[in-house]
Amino acid sequence: MKTKVFIDGSEGTTGLRIYERFQNRDDIELIKINPELRKDPEERKKMINSADIAFLCLPDAAAKESVSLVENDHVVIIDTSTAHRTEPDWAYGFPELSQEHREKIKNGKRIAVPGCYASGFISLIYPLVAKGILPKDYPVTSHALSGYSGAGKKAIAVYESEDRPSQFASGREYALTQQHKHLKEMQKITGLERTPCFCPIVDDYYSGMVVSIPLFTDMLSKKVTVEELIDFYTEYYKGQEFIEVAKADDEVSASGFLAGNEKSGWDGLKIYVTGNEDRIVVSSQFDNLGKGASGAAIECMNLVLGCEPGKGLAL
Repeated sequence: MKTKVFIDGSEGTTGLRIYERFQNRDDIELIKINPELRKDPEERKKMINSADIAFLCLPDAAAKESVSLVENDHVVIIDTSTAHRTEPDWAYGFPELSQEHREKIKNGKRIAVPGCYASGFISLIYPLVAKGILPKDYPVTSHALSGYSGAGKKAIAVYESEDRPSQFASGREYALTQQHKHLKEMQKITGLERTPCFCPIVDDYYSGMVVSIPLFTDMLSKKVTVEELIDFYTEYYKGQEFIEVAKADDEVSASGFLAGNEKSGWDGLKIYVTGNEDRIVVSSQFDNLGKGASGAAIECMNLVLGCEPGKGLAL
């Protein structure tokens, strides 16, 4: 019997990417809403409650409304919005962090997909805090580079228009007031006592992301070398098909450049450790539409269904 899936918000970038990934799957039956009724609460309620799994690809308020429409105890909600990522009753959709995270996703009815920047940040910081290498009160700073596809449909239209403003041809730093919507989960999930200082940049390419965090080795709980951190991450994520750790002689280390768009179209995440004995930079490179959004959502669904986590994904 096929799994019935409904995508609430299938017109947005994340929803469209989820839809695309189902085109070659014979185990999924997509429930489609009449486009004219896609914002009608009663019709959405009908669709959600007739599904086995409902993906929410909506703004926060609309996602909360969709959850309030659930009457069928059987349906699994996988929410890609910011609305439920720090809610204790919701599974946080990053199974590679720990066996506890994985089990909560597999057995849960409410799953919150991580934010794109948050995925990169948490993949780096969570293990360091969990294993006592990074103090919880460390003043963490992070800078990040993303393609414009994560900025929403209106911004995408501006970037791709012929008469766009000249500044759109350049990288543009934003969230200058330190109120980025991913900060809450970045702190909560990792267990940091201080809110990170986060400096994201959106640039003139479609998709792909790099999140980097500088570390002063003398401020860590124990001083580590670049090689020791590479070994640490390699062991921590051992056997995780979605996570790759670059070796010290990786081509990026040799070239000295880490490109934001290199992992576009890939659903995994690659970790780099660079620097010297005093200052180390840990970085994650991935697709903001893959492991940072729709790819992660489908990985969570696959775990719920008990099939291979990478089924239907590019790994």
